[in-house]
Amino acid sequence: MIVVIEIPEFIIPFIPWIRGLVGLSLVGAIFLGAMGAVWIERKLSADIQFRHGPSRVGKFGLLQLVADAIKLFTKEDMRPSNADRLLFDNAPIFMMSSVFLMLVAIPVGAVFINGVEYPLAVTEMDISILYIEAMSAITIFGIFMIAYGSNNKYSLLGAFRNFARMVGYEVPLGITVVSVAVMTGSLNIVEIARAQGLVWNIFLQPIGFIVFFIALMADMGRLPFDQNESEEELVAGWITEYTGMRFGLGFFAEYIHMILGSFLVALLFLGGWNVPAFVANNAILGLIAPTGFLLLKTVLVLMTIIGMRWAVPRFRIDQVVDMSWKKLLPLSLLNLVWAVGLGLYLGA
Repeated sequence: MIVVIEIPEFIIPFIPWIRGLVGLSLVGAIFLGAMGAVWIERKLSADIQFRHGPSRVGKFGLLQLVADAIKLFTKEDMRPSNADRLLFDNAPIFMMSSVFLMLVAIPVGAVFINGVEYPLAVTEMDISILYIEAMSAITIFGIFMIAYGSNNKYSLLGAFRNFARMVGYEVPLGITVVSVAVMTGSLNIVEIARAQGLVWNIFLQPIGFIVFFIALMADMGRLPFDQNESEEELVAGWITEYTGMRFGLGFFAEYIHMILGSFLVALLFLGGWNVPAFVANNAILGLIAPTGFLLLKTVLVLMTIIGMRWAVPRFRIDQVVDMSWKKLLPLSLLNLVWAVGLGLYLGA
């Protein structure tokens, strides 16, 4: 049974604006989600390793976030005497800017009103998936600004390792994204999500999903791909000289990237916010179920990424580079050929 929601005529022209405002408010919620991701990682890590750690600070360790915030805000803000002040002070802001630029194009859900779908995104672009990937890639400039501006050899070595890793993994990552776009026939991430109403892309492109997930993990610098800040070799890598909130902003940007990466996996390969027709046509479920479904998938991907930190040993930098150029790149090209053929078949 379809329950119709009566919408006044004068409101209809403003629906895109209302949708954008709702999407913007959900984007703000992602920042709270980043704090939650910090807590989940510390709590899950403590449980896996049988450590008390954050579990002792408040109920379920929830006050650990408050303790961390107090520590970061009150810690002495130090700058090396030989550091480049302009680069050193502004690099964390540059990294956070990359996050904001990505957020405006990622849909964080959708609502169905009278069976009509309204994606919850701040803005919708015809080439949004390429825009998101480009904005994510500029994070490397912030890391280089931090490393070079610190005038520290350990930091610079960590940045160069980051370059070697990102260059190698951005190529298969980009090819996989293009494969999904070719099969769908659109570079708009909203259209890509809509096209998975019947079959998710993970079933149509299983190789592409594996390549994309591994390349995304490497692009975010998550274990086992955190060679740019491997503590036993580089102290803390590119962020060695940072303290207080400068240090906090650098790592906060990484956690937000992790959440956005989880959104991308859910949108590109796990069906996005698509729900059965009877749910979309329901007055109440159509408003909350699609976004809730997408958020559930995103959380599951996020938990998988966090769990991988303690399940796989860290690779050496030569192993990381070999994997990208000798394994993932050929697989991504093979997946591209498969996607082109599948797109022609489905289009016919």
